[in-house]
Amino acid sequence: MNVEVNAAFVKAKDSFPVETGLLLVTPPLNEDYWMYRVLLKHGQAIVAFPKFGTIGCGFAKETDWNTNLPIDVPAEQIYAHIKHNKKYRDITSAQCIDAINAIKKVIAEGKVRP
Repeated sequence: MNVEVNAAFVKAKDSFPVETGLLLVTPPLNEDYWMYRVLLKHGQAIVAFPKFGTIGCGFAKETDWNTNLPIDVPAEQIYAHIKHNKKYRDITSAQCIDAINAIKKVIAEGKVRP
């Protein structure tokens, strides 16, 4: 699996101090808001991106918006949570789990960071 790194990625501001603590907000999301990506088929991909102090993992194209889990969750659990957004029948569950694991490996090795 080829894990792409988005060298042009710029993290959006997603937290703001307020009088009572810290306000967390969803950053402005678009098709370029990913740090790591594995392309599957038909333009669909598994992506990883910053989310509230962690790295979220989900599909690039979603019908059910904002469905993801932290990358440190087991790949099978992430896939079970996001699979309804897979979109294309010819993308297999094994391909998705392999893609998630490939991203997890790159992050764990710390060799590639945008």
